[in-house]
Amino acid sequence: MHWELSDEQEMFASSLREWIGAKFPTDTVRELQSGGDATSFGAALLGEGWWGVGYAEEAGGEGGGVLELALASREFGRAAVANSRWLAAALAAPLLTADELAAQVAGDRRFTVAIPADRVPSWNPVATKGSNLTGSIAHVLGATETDVFLVPVDGPDGPGFARVEASQTTVSADDLLDRSRATGLVDFAGASIAEIVGGVDGLAETANLAAVLVAADALGSAERMLELAVDYSKQRKQFGQFIGSFQAVKHAAAQMLVTVEASFSTVLYAAAAVDARLEDVEPIAAVAKAQTTKSVADLADTALTVHGAIGYTWEHDLHLFYKRAKLDRTLFGSPKAWNERIAAALLDGVPAS
Repeated sequence: MHWELSDEQEMFASSLREWIGAKFPTDTVRELQSGGDATSFGAALLGEGWWGVGYAEEAGGEGGGVLELALASREFGRAAVANSRWLAAALAAPLLTADELAAQVAGDRRFTVAIPADRVPSWNPVATKGSNLTGSIAHVLGATETDVFLVPVDGPDGPGFARVEASQTTVSADDLLDRSRATGLVDFAGASIAEIVGGVDGLAETANLAAVLVAADALGSAERMLELAVDYSKQRKQFGQFIGSFQAVKHAAAQMLVTVEASFSTVLYAAAAVDARLEDVEPIAAVAKAQTTKSVADLADTALTVHGAIGYTWEHDLHLFYKRAKLDRTLFGSPKAWNERIAAALLDGVPAS
């Protein structure tokens, strides 16, 4: 089954692609990764109205839902833009109060869930001492671009997310191979808890969003790598012939196309399932993350093989998407971890033999 977008969704995706291409072409992306202002992309999304897409009008957004967020994530992957702030905000949204969400959509406050970006989002409370925190969390996505951390704690009234001002923490940025995303170690030692809101229930929705939006990002990267590989095969010659005429290269391109087409429907169906709150949404989201990010990471290797060594040079665009696909594979959990969630869901309720 091939997923079909509505005319409105197609228009949104193409308009966002054109805007990114005009404002953040790959030359600009490369410059920003070489020491420019990595926060400029998030600021541009806010300044030109793209930030609110995917959020209800009641919260000050432009409407739409998770499917629109997935379409945006796909375009960000296609362009290799620095979208850590946007993704961190999307993952925090299910855990925010109505007022907090409105403030985030308006760009007045930035919220980040303090969960490790190298594992599936799960409940791992930070140690507390009275009204202060004592622990730290490694590899927090968007840690350097936030105002408030939502920190999982076991409070006096039960589990919840403590609101901690970023100014009370110490953040040490990680050195990632993929410079388009940013994570960091957050030390909460001595930080005071302003408020504890909600329980652990919202974290399941955050996990589903992480799975779908990272898979959508990988899909965008795959689409772009396929285009680059096909274009290069029409330019590069060996033995007096374009390499695109060789059977091995044709087979490689065909397999890459299969990956892209399969991932497209898998990811967008999962996004729609999250929107519709289907009963089996968790394994559906897990399938999207596990299958898409693994397949796209493999596709990246194929694209690099087609290009040869030039594909990994700083001057060539392919390395931007190659590195991004490799990080997407492990961002918020490896395929193995998500496959284990699928297996657990499938075996749930099955009597022991």
